[in-house]
Amino acid sequence: MNDLELISFQIISAVGSARSNYINAIQEAKKGDFEEAQRLLSEGEELFVGGHQAHMQLLTKQANNEKLDFDLLLVHAEDQMMSAESFKIIAEEIIELYKKIL
Repeated sequence: MNDLELISFQIISAVGSARSNYINAIQEAKKGDFEEAQRLLSEGEELFVGGHQAHMQLLTKQANNEKLDFDLLLVHAEDQMMSAESFKIIAEEIIELYKKIL
């Protein structure tokens, strides 16, 4: 496995776990457990940062004029990263709504 594949898998793993936490946070808020929902959001953010840091490694390589062979795996990793970021925003909004209606 080359460096680009390894970093891509690191991104996918970290942000996939973050997205799962965001979804689970919504489910906890739905049950009225806002403390657990907040814990899951926070944990998700930590996981997301790990994915972002792995992504930053690639950006740094690019900035240093290192040649990167882009492939479908990296495109998938970046798509997953954007999806997780969107889920976080949506989860925060839904949790706030649950706080108002429960």
